[in-house]
Amino acid sequence: MTTLRAGSATDVGRIRSLNEDSKRLVTEANLFVVADGMGGHQGGEVASALAVETVEERAGEASLESLKQAVRIANRAIFEKAGSDPDLHGMGTTTCAIRVVPGPDGDEIAWVNVGDSRIYLLRDDRLIQLSRDHSLVEDLLRDGQLTAEEAAVHPQRNILTRALGIDIDVEVDGGTVIPFTGDRFLLCSDGLFNEVSEDGITSVLRRLADPAEAADELVRQANDGGGRDNITVVVVEVVDDDGRSAAASAALAATAGGVDSAAEATTTGAAGAAAAGGRPVAGQTVEPVEPRTEKIPAEAVPAGPVFAGQRSSLPEPDDDYASERDDLYGGLDRERSRRFTWRVLVFVAAVLTVIVVVVGAVIWSARNTYYVGFKGDRVAVYKGKPGGVLFIDPKLQQTTDIARAELPQNLRSVLDSGKELSSESAATRYLVYLRTVAKDLGPDGSPNTTTTTPGTTTAPGATTTTRAKTTTTATP
Repeated sequence: MTTLRAGSATDVGRIRSLNEDSKRLVTEANLFVVADGMGGHQGGEVASALAVETVEERAGEASLESLKQAVRIANRAIFEKAGSDPDLHGMGTTTCAIRVVPGPDGDEIAWVNVGDSRIYLLRDDRLIQLSRDHSLVEDLLRDGQLTAEEAAVHPQRNILTRALGIDIDVEVDGGTVIPFTGDRFLLCSDGLFNEVSEDGITSVLRRLADPAEAADELVRQANDGGGRDNITVVVVEVVDDDGRSAAASAALAATAGGVDSAAEATTTGAAGAAAAGGRPVAGQTVEPVEPRTEKIPAEAVPAGPVFAGQRSSLPEPDDDYASERDDLYGGLDRERSRRFTWRVLVFVAAVLTVIVVVVGAVIWSARNTYYVGFKGDRVAVYKGKPGGVLFIDPKLQQTTDIARAELPQNLRSVLDSGKELSSESAATRYLVYLRTVAKDLGPDGSPNTTTTTPGTTTAPGATTTTRAKTTTTATP
């Protein structure tokens, strides 16, 4: 059984007055969770605490799918709580977690994440980022529109494209890793990696043996780097991999020994085995094998070279060889007909089934999807896909009193393309959000205060959340 030890630390940082991060170390279940909340009032603190509590309660059996499902349940709980309490409207949180789960060849480490809280693995002095940030800047970086240096200082680096509590459901990333003794897993909020470089993180994890001391030191360095955000760190070390490392080393040693032994085979034995068509084994004596010879009648062999003008004693070829009565392509049509077997029919039927299912799914989605866009200069709700799908055109459901001029430019860009939503209730909730944004903006579309409201990315159809702690994301 895999054995772990862990340490953690959290700090409000040097700028914030409230720590909206949460963490949970459930050592008896080998479950570790970090969440970074966002939202007005105390919404971020509530959202992150609800996330870690729900993941602990609903993780269920030890498996990657159960861990993903627990995160989705936490998302639903946060979404419903935000909708029922006006003071918590718009709250959300990132989350990341790891857990020991059984695998086909022994224990594995399952990991999940939503948002920009990260999971790293330190193995053989190399720091590997397992999770992928769900943020606008990460998307731009992945698409080649930004360099890593530009992404590090981008003014919209805190805009998220995915978080818990923003919609009724959420997609959860995840995977598994085979653990080895000495591996270290790091779970952290963005308050760490925005202030400490990966080289600095690697140095601390490599230098300090105790996970709790390493976590404390990483928090201290993040504060020294500016401490502009809450900082939460969980360090988990594999102290026993149930003999996996020893077994791997023994297998490598055995393989090397077999190669050395094979090289000691005698030359005579190797030659004999090669003649017999086999592979020599060290220490085995192989009798020489007489080469096979096939005697050819003397009369069939010319006495000497055949020169021009001289007839060979070999028989002449038959004049009827390859004559017109031998149809070389007579069986071609028959061979072609054999290709149309039952396997072909099954394949064609399977392809047609897939096409029918895909078309049916597209039609169903077109008839059950909603989107928010513009009708003239007013925000409107449509049922269907933006622009229509196949023969199904979107239908206008309602036109609201929200004017285009009351929204910031980034939201206008999203609505110009159509903001897709999974249900009518989700569309209604999004309208509430747009009204909230419109109220917080002045007549010219700029913020009335320095406190920002949740925003969206410039990518059509992608739900985004802007941290309330950011003061530059009200405009694109």
